[in-house]
Amino acid sequence: MQKGEALILTKPLGTGTLFAADMQHKARGTWINWALASMKQSNMSALNILQEHQVTACTDVTGFGLAGHLLEMTAACGLGASLKLDDLPVLEGSVDTIQGMGIRSTLHQGNRESAFFVPDFEHIKFELLFDPQTSGGLLASIPARLAEKCVQALREHGYTSAACIGTVKRDGLMLE
Repeated sequence: MQKGEALILTKPLGTGTLFAADMQHKARGTWINWALASMKQSNMSALNILQEHQVTACTDVTGFGLAGHLLEMTAACGLGASLKLDDLPVLEGSVDTIQGMGIRSTLHQGNRESAFFVPDFEHIKFELLFDPQTSGGLLASIPARLAEKCVQALREHGYTSAACIGTVKRDGLMLE
């Protein structure tokens, strides 16, 4: 990762909370259908597109949640990140289940505790940073000048929720 690069997320967050809600019979069928469709989508084409846009670092977002994987990436290179929570792509129903119903995966609290230096933040999508993903998307850093074209290419290839979610910065984690 390099300071000033853009952070790209290829798939929406929320599988952990949605399937926890489904186990309690509190998730809508359409929410689970969207989650399954997202999970079935391979990351291979997304990786190829990221490589075409000069990716410098990349990981899949899995059971450690977005925060865990992002903190692992930034620690490895001694940098930090600024995230725009409004720009986080989320699966339909995930905000309802995690915020409105308070339903979290059993791994959520451990993820939250592992990211101990992430401050509490009042934002409707904040808790989704710690939601463990099953077959989640890729989190990548690319040169900022290529971010818009990269996101457009991802969307054209079926990653309709792909988004630029922030930037790499000198140190720490800043949430907007």
